[in-house]
Amino acid sequence: MKAKYLNPFTDFGFKKIFGEEASKPQLIDFLNSLLPERDQIVELTFKNNEQLGFTPYDRKAIYDIYCENQNGEKFIVELQKAKQNYFRERTIYYSTFPIREQAEKGIWNYNLKAVYCIGVLDFTFDDYESEPEKSEVVHTINLKNQHGKVFYDKLTYIYLEMPNFKKEEQELTTRLDKWLYFIKNLEDFQNIPELFKDEVFTHAFQVAELAKMDREDWERYEYSLKVFRDNKATYDYAVETAREEGLLEGMMVGKQEGRQEGKQEEQRNIARQAKMMGLDTSSIQQLTGLSLEEIENL
Repeated sequence: MKAKYLNPFTDFGFKKIFGEEASKPQLIDFLNSLLPERDQIVELTFKNNEQLGFTPYDRKAIYDIYCENQNGEKFIVELQKAKQNYFRERTIYYSTFPIREQAEKGIWNYNLKAVYCIGVLDFTFDDYESEPEKSEVVHTINLKNQHGKVFYDKLTYIYLEMPNFKKEEQELTTRLDKWLYFIKNLEDFQNIPELFKDEVFTHAFQVAELAKMDREDWERYEYSLKVFRDNKATYDYAVETAREEGLLEGMMVGKQEGRQEGKQEEQRNIARQAKMMGLDTSSIQQLTGLSLEEIENL
């Protein structure tokens, strides 16, 4: 059946629904569904999503969405389609830019505004050892001391593991449930379900309707969808090939060192397969987390 709505896991689709000025009500509503009542957002301002270092030689960061609320608190929202080595480290690195941009010249008391890093993940982390962590959808992380007490409450990482969200329409109870259900199933909808008939969701469906796109947006979406499908197919094929060749054995058995080596070998094998299939180096780097030098030397 031909899709009526765009795929929100594409770069274009995600930014169309949440990252444009006209889509600001959806982004505010989505973020508020993740935040406690006392931290609800009234207004957002989009900021430059390209963050530069102090010198031309410093590594820069490019966010999917970067915005600031009415209190000056910063929000980074990232869509991550494929599992990537050191993804946690990447989000931590990203969070340093909105922290350091708050530095004031002259005398300053170092009072910082809160920073939130939110990742919508089309994969699950594989290093949780027990329930309920393995099957949880929302993972919220703060800086804590050795007694589990929050040491600093102005830096929050929220990871949404979308494959773990398995609720059906009749099971949705919270606003966040509705947003996760919307994101996960949008491309498969042919009609707007009754529970999405409020103003915010109605507008989200209107924005996502393929028939209402102009030619330029349609071409951009088609390209974004092709990249998404190519990357997913390449990743799935490479992982399956790696399994068949026994290169994931180190991840399944042995000590932590063996598991880590298995992960690294898996990513190298995925990169080899991706190169053979003609995927560009930048996409392979995003797919695997390997450095450009590692990819070029394969």
